[in-house]
Amino acid sequence: MSDAPPASPTAGPSEEELSALDAHWRAANYLAVGQIYLMDNPLLNRPLAPEHIKPRLLGHWGTSPGLNLVYTHLNRVIAARGIPALCVWGPGHGGPAVLANSWLEGSYSETYPDVSRDAAGMGLLFKQFSFPGGVPSHVAPETPGSIHEGGELGYSLAHAYGAALDHPELLVTCVIGDGEAETGPLAGSWHANKFLDPVHDGAVLPVLHLNGYKIANPTVLARLPEEELDALLRGYGHEPLFVSGDDPLTVHRAMAAAMDRAVDRIGELQRAARTGGDTGRPRWPMIVLRTPKGWTGPAEVDGLPVEGTWRAHQVPLPGVRDNPAHLRQLEAWLRSYRPEELFDAEGRPSEQVLRCLPAGPARLGSTPYANGGLLLRDLPVPPLDAYAVQVDRPGTVLHEPTRVLGGLLEAVMAATADRRDFRVVGPDETASNRLDALYEATGKAWQAGTLPTDEHLARDGRVMEVLSEHLCQGWLEGYLLTGRHGLFSCYEAFAHIVDSMVNQHIKWLRTSRRLPWRRPIASLNYLLTSHVWRQDHNGFSHQDPGFVDHILNKSPEVVRVYLPPDANTLLSVADHALRSRDYVNVIVAGKQPGFDWLTLDQARAHCARGAGTWEWAGTDDGSREPDVVLACAGDVPTLEVLAAAALLRHHLPELAVRVVNVVDMARLMPHDEHPHGMPDSEYDALFTRDKPVIFAYHGYPWLIHRLAYRRTGHANLHVRGYKEEGTTTTPFDMVVRNDLDRYRLVMDVIDRVPGLGVRAVAVRQAMSDTRTRHHAWIREHGTDLPEVADWTWEG
Repeated sequence: MSDAPPASPTAGPSEEELSALDAHWRAANYLAVGQIYLMDNPLLNRPLAPEHIKPRLLGHWGTSPGLNLVYTHLNRVIAARGIPALCVWGPGHGGPAVLANSWLEGSYSETYPDVSRDAAGMGLLFKQFSFPGGVPSHVAPETPGSIHEGGELGYSLAHAYGAALDHPELLVTCVIGDGEAETGPLAGSWHANKFLDPVHDGAVLPVLHLNGYKIANPTVLARLPEEELDALLRGYGHEPLFVSGDDPLTVHRAMAAAMDRAVDRIGELQRAARTGGDTGRPRWPMIVLRTPKGWTGPAEVDGLPVEGTWRAHQVPLPGVRDNPAHLRQLEAWLRSYRPEELFDAEGRPSEQVLRCLPAGPARLGSTPYANGGLLLRDLPVPPLDAYAVQVDRPGTVLHEPTRVLGGLLEAVMAATADRRDFRVVGPDETASNRLDALYEATGKAWQAGTLPTDEHLARDGRVMEVLSEHLCQGWLEGYLLTGRHGLFSCYEAFAHIVDSMVNQHIKWLRTSRRLPWRRPIASLNYLLTSHVWRQDHNGFSHQDPGFVDHILNKSPEVVRVYLPPDANTLLSVADHALRSRDYVNVIVAGKQPGFDWLTLDQARAHCARGAGTWEWAGTDDGSREPDVVLACAGDVPTLEVLAAAALLRHHLPELAVRVVNVVDMARLMPHDEHPHGMPDSEYDALFTRDKPVIFAYHGYPWLIHRLAYRRTGHANLHVRGYKEEGTTTTPFDMVVRNDLDRYRLVMDVIDRVPGLGVRAVAVRQAMSDTRTRHHAWIREHGTDLPEVADWTWEG
């Protein structure tokens, strides 16, 4: 843990420094406009001509001047005080500003040497922006210093808090656009300050940038009276500092004073907690910056107001190549920044422009905190043997798989107590999901008030619970992107709340993998439990296994989905996931007591294969092809398949049955579609080319068909899974309602194996009668049939 930053005088910048700040800001504005419009003549050495203009004008000008102002003033604070800093840029398409500033400070040219810090490099910087083969219009993985994909709004503040956790030396500034501030995830993120520990965590400085408009409408917060806005932000627990205006020098003075005041106050709060023993919840400062949208851009275009209106949002002068008046107006706009004062004849930034910049890794575009793999250390995951359950015979002993995993996670949490680089997040469900062993090593992060009845709350806790899946996801993403490890535990049905967020993170990882300068980060690990088959008490609203469908639609090089069938396979999968890099790992496992099928060594081997036969469960002796394959993926489907196999062994002993269990869902895909996919020869050897396959699957059955549709034996593949038949009922009734139960699976075998239907008609009728008896039994007794509730494997 670092000490708080020392106090610093707040006399503010001198007139000479203000002039330098303004020069830097004007240079950044010039470069932002140039990126949107120009593909040649970057220094305006010649009169601007249509052929210098890009054929397609893309980009967003409206937010750029405000972002440039924040970047400029952050530079001053970082350079003057020596504070390690990171900035999260929330406004969606603020790419021109962040790219411009990283080029000015030299970070961009160090990352991409062909985009040199001179006229030639400036020309490339301009042309590549929103251009085929170039860079996106938003702040993206390609942008040095970024940990935040600016293409989708709402997640910046959660990312910022995640970055600050366990980085006590770090100042994380977060620029929040007033359009973004209208989103649900951002609204929930204001509460993150109740979880930030001033002793062990860094600080987050929100900058709410109010320029008044979204694409075509005013923004809510910008139209609130200042008194009401001040009350709102104070109600969130902040001390707001207001900066507003449209005169550049006036705004520069006010912004410098606000930055100094905010950083001074942060230092005071951290010192009070770290050396003075203050245990109160800090009221952290924030800045409200109110400047015109499209500030310093065209005041009017074609007689209509632009600066300070929604028309400045994207490209204020749309017809530059075809409209001579627009072309002249663009040239006047660019020259209004006086580029001849800002860049020398070779296009290098002037000494005045560079005066207030930090150096080396202190630059926002070069900070190692934005390239988390540089800071990442291997996670000390202990050997699994001490946590594995003993399995003398399969299917005779029950354990709660996630409780077994909780012991391993507690050991990891304890092993990282000093280095503080592992966290578990979840929406109020750690104990519910049987992971409460974690509380032996750490408490739950909490800075608000406490009562005598509270349990496990701790100011320095590294379990984080808040009833917002968005906030949990954002925290963990920010934590991982800045070089740490973690796990997100969630009820399966409600993981869908972060569908869009994980989509953005997957895209980030996919792009980062193609950037050699981006170092691999720890994987984003989901543990989805309280799953569809054991939400019989909560009912239909809590029954949805579709998150894995969403994930498996995404970039194959990034996504992995695992369905461990018992406690030891869960340990093996978790061990792999926690050690992995640059993946999104989704693990679906039950928290209710379930049978143990495999020893630890068997589980390791099975997980390494991803899919394989369980010879002990079938009657297939390997001397010939089986008559039928019973396949399963997921803990409850595995139970039903093994119970069905036992019924077949008893009633139809002459039938050759192969039992196949799938842990890694991607194994079902062809190898050329996913790195874990099976070659056709391996798939055919496991599932056969022409024998019926009855597949009991944890989720929606059509996913299995989609993954395996190109396989030779697909016509013989028959999948049972969840088909939106749910309610509050008994555990076994859930599988009966969805035709996934053991009796239905036996009937499927009889129906699908050629010639078996006539010979086994009595067996089929007995299975159907048992299902009928089940319906009557649960309605009378409220519990499952004794032969189901008391079943054990007797093979």
